[in-house]
Amino acid sequence: MLYHLLYPLHNTISAFNVFRYITFRTIYASFTAFLICFFMGPWVIRRLSRLQVGQYIREDGPQTHHTKAGTPTMGGMLIIFSIVVSTLLWTNLTNHYVWIVLLATVGYGGIGFADDYLMQIKKQSKGLSVRNKFMLQTILALATGTLVYMSPDFSARVTIPFLKKVSPDLGYGYILFAALVIIATSNAVNLTDGLDGLAIGPFIIASTAYMVFAYVAGHIKIADYLQINYVVGSGEMAVFCGTLAGAGLGFLWFNTYPAQIFMGDVGSLSLGAALGTVAVITKQEILLALVGGLFVIETLSVIFQVGFFKVTNGRRIFRMAPLHHHFELKGWPEPKVIVRFWIIAIALALLSMSTLKLR
Repeated sequence: MLYHLLYPLHNTISAFNVFRYITFRTIYASFTAFLICFFMGPWVIRRLSRLQVGQYIREDGPQTHHTKAGTPTMGGMLIIFSIVVSTLLWTNLTNHYVWIVLLATVGYGGIGFADDYLMQIKKQSKGLSVRNKFMLQTILALATGTLVYMSPDFSARVTIPFLKKVSPDLGYGYILFAALVIIATSNAVNLTDGLDGLAIGPFIIASTAYMVFAYVAGHIKIADYLQINYVVGSGEMAVFCGTLAGAGLGFLWFNTYPAQIFMGDVGSLSLGAALGTVAVITKQEILLALVGGLFVIETLSVIFQVGFFKVTNGRRIFRMAPLHHHFELKGWPEPKVIVRFWIIAIALALLSMSTLKLR
């Protein structure tokens, strides 16, 4: 909105020419999202507390978590609000990718809200059924994948990290591939959201990494120099990623240990979907497994634990899954688990950056 209101004035006042630069708008979009979360956070926490929207703690979870029962949850609504407002203020709204990624973010937020609403407000212990939740996720992911695939000049080729000459064309199958990326990322972030600040920290790191990927993918000269796929219009995703990182930082102010608020499914599902959609648009889909490697590790720990439990009639690989609970039960203090997992996320993000040159 500000881009459309102020940039046209650059012919009269040259200072407004800064609005044409993606870097400028990314910085201020990040700052705007951060300030919205920072200043609205206390009000949202009080409101959720008044409505008695408190976190439910599993009886079979770590004993140290029982003190967290009743902590306000569904804080993801604040994150989504700050992302949407900042995106509308600072992006070029004629860019169709902006609307596609907002559709995925808000749509998955709606699925998470329905799940949280049934659990926290209606006091239904399981919320949405797994079948209904997955069905809604699949429908929305397929719609998102279709919209991306139908975008002008969009390529159905898949980028393989470290290999510049290997780029298979999936054709219409790309829609299914894109949907898989979005669904997997959304649920991976959801599984990681189990400790104070554990999910939002790596999410901020991954968003920052994709801020860079979006910028270079949308810049024809840099993309050509780095020999990566140039995606017309994808540069605006850098601004969007700025809102993700900024909103994440603002939320982390209240979500850091000991947390005053949790994001709930409305936050984790929407943030994962946003990240997955950006990865698809910027043609860095497979690289997301490295950028968001911590989310992958957490998800695999659950898959392996469940599979091993069924195959061996009750034996376990980990003391508890997801993986962060395993280390808690080994005696690691919660802050130590969180910070060490953040360190892993930073290392993986830096490694992913190297793929821009190692091709």
